Parts: sequence; C-alpha cells; structure tokens
Amino acid sequence: MFRTIITLLMFCCISFHVNAQEVTLKSNHPDRHVVVKGDTLWGISAKFLKDPWQWPKVWQLNRAQIKNPHLIYPGDVVFLDMSSGKPQLRLLRETITLQPGAVVEPLDKVAISTIALNVIAPFLSQPLIIEKDQLSTSPRIIAGQDNRVVLSPGTRVYINKIEEGDGINWYVYRPGENLIDPDTKELLGVEAKYLGDAKVSKYGEPASADIVKAKEEIFIKDRLVPTSAGSETSFVPHAPDSEISGRIINIYGGVAEAGPGAIVSLSRGANDGLEIGHVLAITRYGRIIKDPEPQKDLEAKAQAKLSELNFDVKRDAEGKPVVNFRKDSAAANDGLALEPGMIKLPDERVGLLMVFRVFERVSYALIMQATLPINKLDAVQTP
Repeated sequence: MFRTIITLLMFCCISFHVNAQEVTLKSNHPDRHVVVKGDTLWGISAKFLKDPWQWPKVWQLNRAQIKNPHLIYPGDVVFLDMSSGKPQLRLLRETITLQPGAVVEPLDKVAISTIALNVIAPFLSQPLIIEKDQLSTSPRIIAGQDNRVVLSPGTRVYINKIEEGDGINWYVYRPGENLIDPDTKELLGVEAKYLGDAKVSKYGEPASADIVKAKEEIFIKDRLVPTSAGSETSFVPHAPDSEISGRIINIYGGVAEAGPGAIVSLSRGANDGLEIGHVLAITRYGRIIKDPEPQKDLEAKAQAKLSELNFDVKRDAEGKPVVNFRKDSAAANDGLALEPGMIKLPDERVGLLMVFRVFERVSYALIMQATLPINKLDAVQTP
C-alpha cells in the first residue's frame, strides 16, 4: 500500500527565506529509486532535485516535523508523484524482491544515514578546536613511567592535576595551528592535533593515567581534554534562516584543492548563527582585472570617481574645475573602490557544503557538491 510519509529525504533545508525560488527537478531525474545499502539521504535527494535543500517546500514541513522525521531503510522504494501538478515524494514500504531469491525486509535493516558517517567520524569524536583560554587550564603530562620519553599504549603517565569527577576517559592532544579569520585577522581558536586516548587510574595532584591508544607519538607537556559525551550523527541539512557569510580557512587530507567528500573548516561558528546541518553555498570571489579597452577620456573618469565619493564638480568663470561637497545628498558609496580602468568579475557559485560540527567561532563542514576544485579562502554563504 502506498503511504505518504515524511522521511529524512526532506532534510535538505529549512530555507524559509528562499520562498520565492521554484523547486526545480533534475532534467534526468528517475521516477523511482530503490534504497540499497550504502545509499545516503543526501545522495537519494540529489537524484530528484537540482537544489536539495528545497525539500521542505515539496513536503510543506514545519520545524517540529523536520526535527522528528521518519526513517527510510534499504528495500524502501522512493517515487516521485506529480499527480497534484507539483512534485511530491511518496514511499512504498513493502517487502520487495530485488533479484530472484533475494528478499529485503526493510524494518529489519538499519536506517540509512544522511551522509557517509565513516568520512566524518574522526572529526566527530576528537576535540579539534581548542578555545584560546582553555590551553592554559588543560591538564598536561608531566612525566612518563620509568623516565620514558616516547609514551606509547600501555605506558603509565603522570598528569599535573585531574580531580575526581572530571571524568575517566581523556583525549591527548598537542596545540597546533592557529585559525585566523582571513578578513578580520582575529584569532578564532587553536586547532588541536589529536594524538591518542588516556584512561585515568588515579585522581589527584598529580594524577595517573594509562595511554590506551596512540595515533602519533606522545610526549611530556602534551595536553588532555575530556572525551565528549556523544556526537551528533543524525543530520537534517537545511539552509540558515538568516544571511551568513564566511570563508574556508582549511582543507584536510593533505590536498591543496578539495572536491565532494572533502572536509573543510569555516571561519564562522555558533556565535555567528551556524548550526549542525546548515547548508552553505561555496562561491569563488570574482577576480579584479584591467579593462582591455579603457576609456580615453580621463576627465570623464575623474568626474565619475568624484561623483562616487559624493563630491560635486563645477567650473568657474575661467573654466577651471571647482569641487564642492554635496551637502544635500546621501552618504558616499560604501562599496568596493576600484582604480580607474579596473573591473571586478562576478562571484561564481562553485559548490555546496554541509556543516556537521560547530564550535563557538569555527565549524567543520563536508563538501557535498562541487563544479570546480574548491580552494582555501573560497567564500561560503547562505544559498
């Protein structure tokens, strides 16, 4: 039996400020899709819509429905219903035969995730952004067992102070790169370099702990932070309700350029209104070029420039230019001032990303779509 449900496919955006935009289906969209193991909700939605975050417009969803969506499973059939004249998604949840002799029972399977969690797993479980003030208060390793210099799994270490009640499981990290806002030059935070895990064996001042995991060599003076209680793994991508703009400040994986599936850090965080699941467009800043056919009338250009600066230019009886401030006009143009003969090319949208972890001033995002290689310092903004 066909049953209309609200699935996590609706996920792609709570963008209430883009109501003027029309939902656009992809030209090669399928009529239906059989959900299989390995599918993601983002991937399924991308089969149908050109702009995935417009799913709420298809379903006419409210906030409560989006935060408590139904799940879909391998074996479910998602199909597009155009009987009302507008695109609607429906789900056929029945046992179906995928091939002779192979039957899938949907409710016995694990619901598919929004995105591939294995890609972002290390960035979910490890404390990657350390606030500036936290560095001076984090517990630190002061010695190793038997005067060992390199501290490996199974080695006991001593920490300056961990009090009972602070937790038993800790991450070991080393302060790494400073994250700087490329526009304001402010320090947004310090990116921690994850080294391994430690388990407290004795609280106090000093305390004792055992290294239980080491991704890299651990040394004296390395710091500890408590493990998180749990990470968000159920994502409902949506566009921000307000205008947010920032920059990509880092690309991970040892590459200079990024594409779909790459992880990046952004110069905006919770303080700027970013939330887990927010979808942002990636734009390439338009280059400033020299006009290949500059105007020859220099006086006309000077006149135009003075007008931009809100000055009035007249001539006296002898024909000499006289510049006066326009007292009765509006303030001068606050836009980008370009040298005469220079032109700024339009910004271009080159991709789409989804935020999956948010700190106060920095966040991490997964690139979902890209038409060109994504570069460090590319802009991000509300789509």
